[in-house]
Amino acid sequence: MSFDFPLIWNSLPDLLGRGLVLTIQLTLLSVLAGLCLAVPLGILRASHNPWISKSIYIYTYVFRGTPLLIQLFLIYYGLGQFHWIKSTFLWDFLREGFWCCLIAFTLNTAAYTTEILRGAIQNVSHGEVEAARAIGMPRFTVLRRIILPQAFRIMLPAYSNEVVLMLQATSIASLVTLLELTGVARVIIARTFAPYELFITIALIYLALTYGIIWLFKKWEQHLMRHLGERPADAPAEGALVTR
Repeated sequence: MSFDFPLIWNSLPDLLGRGLVLTIQLTLLSVLAGLCLAVPLGILRASHNPWISKSIYIYTYVFRGTPLLIQLFLIYYGLGQFHWIKSTFLWDFLREGFWCCLIAFTLNTAAYTTEILRGAIQNVSHGEVEAARAIGMPRFTVLRRIILPQAFRIMLPAYSNEVVLMLQATSIASLVTLLELTGVARVIIARTFAPYELFITIALIYLALTYGIIWLFKKWEQHLMRHLGERPADAPAEGALVTR
């Protein structure tokens, strides 16, 4: 079997100029929107009020317990079955594959991030929290200055894995007509009948993106942990990935 290097070279402008841009765009927007949604939900999930905590748990359980592909199909194909949606301005967004992907990816990553943040909040030192309350800090100030900064440092290794998984999940966007990396590769494959070369190429691109994300989070973690002088002993090994 010969490897068609000229085909790969000629395909790079489409893969990098179209597919890679959309892949990065979907990843960044869904991760940022998911984090914004997960912060208040994570705080509520860590609440001692069982009604509040269990309500958030139902949301995270549903989105963590069902495949992302099914969630995407339900949003892309399912919402169009409701006539009242078609008669509102929402249909201008929900008829587009990009917005359906962004909604599905955001809700999914927010569910995972909520549980990551909840665990981090519960692992914040109770002594520091009690000390802050003892000197008269209001509850919101304790949350803003003591709990959340420490929780973000604790959750960073696990959250980097979630960002990597979200990057890889964007590959299913091609199933709803979006031409991200995988979608562009499939179009080229349909024209050239060379799946081996194209899939290996996009796999290497995903590997490079994954390495970049891990490197950035490593530097960010080192910056946040610089006052300790070394990496915390209980932190996951460098570049460690978890699977869902």
